[in-house]
Amino acid sequence: MKWLLAALVLVVYALHQDSWLWANKTLVFGMLPVGLAYHAGYCILSACLMAVLVKFAWPAHLEHSVADLPETLMEADHA
Repeated sequence: MKWLLAALVLVVYALHQDSWLWANKTLVFGMLPVGLAYHAGYCILSACLMAVLVKFAWPAHLEHSVADLPETLMEADHA
């Protein structure tokens, strides 16, 4: 699963390099340059990827509260 997520990150990173749109003067909806529209879609794709990464790759140990820690660890923090 982690390899698939890493591959998705690399694909999204590669999609960020939109050199093919630099000279395109097409307008989307009659007012938005195609490069800007592409980056708006890219931002949505990136946000979705981040949601997937948080859901499936977030380290579980970061979610434990201090109350869940053993007493010996909590006492060591106060020393």
